[in-house]
Amino acid sequence: MLFLVAALLLMGIVLGTAAHLPVPVTLVAAAVITAWLLVFYLRERRHHTEGTAR
Repeated sequence: MLFLVAALLLMGIVLGTAAHLPVPVTLVAAAVITAWLLVFYLRERRHHTEGTAR
């Protein structure tokens, strides 16, 4: 429950900040976050497939 509250608080802060930033800055930040999440996903997927192949 505490994790959910912290996640909602963080999301509110981030969305509140994005509302006050210029659109190009928001789009660049979104692209950076998307790239980071994609790299994380690919690393985790590779790690799990290597572990199950044994």
